[in-house]
Amino acid sequence: MIFDFACEQISSLWDRLLGAIGDAAGNALSGIVEAVRTVFEGDPETRRRVSFSVAIIALSAKMAKADGVVTASEVDAFRQIFDFPAKEAQNVARLYNLARQDVAGYEAYAGKIMKMCGTGKGCPVLEDIVDGLFHIAKADGLVHEKEMNFLARIAEIFEISEERFETITERHVNPDGNPYAVLGVQPSDDFATIRKRYRALAAEHHPDRLHARGVPTEFHAVAHHRMARLNAAYAAIEKERRAA
Repeated sequence: MIFDFACEQISSLWDRLLGAIGDAAGNALSGIVEAVRTVFEGDPETRRRVSFSVAIIALSAKMAKADGVVTASEVDAFRQIFDFPAKEAQNVARLYNLARQDVAGYEAYAGKIMKMCGTGKGCPVLEDIVDGLFHIAKADGLVHEKEMNFLARIAEIFEISEERFETITERHVNPDGNPYAVLGVQPSDDFATIRKRYRALAAEHHPDRLHARGVPTEFHAVAHHRMARLNAAYAAIEKERRAA
């Protein structure tokens, strides 16, 4: 589970969070961010985890609204990276619906998440969120144009460079695509440079790093896919260079 629901304090997490927001959908996103910031002010580790989870819920809701259709496969993909006890399903659904109905656009909420990350530009959690959204968007077998536009705009707000976003996109959209693009390197780079880049990416996405920055355990399924793509890309380049 994302949280230890055996702990009484954490088991009431959603009640505390949603109680602080209230029922008014008109300013729900603003209330969500403020509630995360204040309800868990004295518990930074829990706040990081809650922030990630809430971002995935709210932005998934906004992405579903942009696409217009929520498929069963997208719901299953959502559950793969955001597992929760059955008793919390009603609260999670309420938060999802509040985000979907909010009059504020996803851009406003993404901007608040950007600030809530705490470390500003280059915050790795922001890329983790985009990765999670890609995982959900492609679950029906295709990332639709409106979803891609949504994801590109989220990345822009998160100040993720176009180069980094293209690398993320390549991992998800083109499973048999350019291995150089997956690693964010150029065919003209020497192999030592490519190896250095691969090792840096492998270290960045190690499970211990994910845990340290507050990414829920369930998201590691997405992280394993990410590492598999990085490993396959590196292996393909290494094979190519050896044959040359």
